[in-house]
Amino acid sequence: MGLIKFLFFTILILWIIRILLRLIFPMIVKSVFGKMQSSSGYAGQQQQQQQRRPSRPEGSLSIDYVPPQPKQGNADKLGDFVDYEEVK
Repeated sequence: MGLIKFLFFTILILWIIRILLRLIFPMIVKSVFGKMQSSSGYAGQQQQQQQRRPSRPEGSLSIDYVPPQPKQGNADKLGDFVDYEEVK
């Protein structure tokens, strides 16, 4: 009889916890993500980008020159390279 009571109360408690988590967990997650979004300044960045866009007329083209950078590696120090041919 004691085992049946234990199983009944265990199942009942787990079922209640499951229902509470389904109701409370989405609200907690929503508030946490809302706080993270507001602290990161994402909403403020969107407003600033929208305000900057009209400064250039539509269809204008801006090209920034990026000079080529010299390669960092030295191929002479890597050793000899031999072409590979598959022999059948």
